[in-house]
Amino acid sequence: MSISSAATLSYFQTKLLVETDVSDVYAAQRAGDDFVLVDVRNLEAWDQGHASGAQHMPHRDIATRATAEIPLTRPVVVYCWSPGCNGGARGAVEFAQLGYSVREMIGGYEYWAREGLPVESAQGPLPRVFDPLVMPVRTTA
Repeated sequence: MSISSAATLSYFQTKLLVETDVSDVYAAQRAGDDFVLVDVRNLEAWDQGHASGAQHMPHRDIATRATAEIPLTRPVVVYCWSPGCNGGARGAVEFAQLGYSVREMIGGYEYWAREGLPVESAQGPLPRVFDPLVMPVRTTA
């Protein structure tokens, strides 16, 4: 099967407009970029653990809460549990329907935590654990 290089280029350029990864989101947070990171999972999942600096808004609540809580001019990055979860895509659809510039963070909470990025639970910060299966292990980030 042959696919033209123009079609391939177009596909990947478009994909990068609507997706980002955990490392890039964390770097953007550290750089002070203006965006809102939104965890679209349910409250039980949020309380168990979430990316530090994220805002909680379950995807089912976005249509009724988003415009009151997040200015339409602020870019949004959404995430769910993991690559096996489509909640992030559902959340992205909801934000896009409201007119937001939105991207999905691929890997979700799972890869955020596995890369040792800051996480917290309802009780506060959680230990940072670096998974050698997804990144070079380092002692600080």
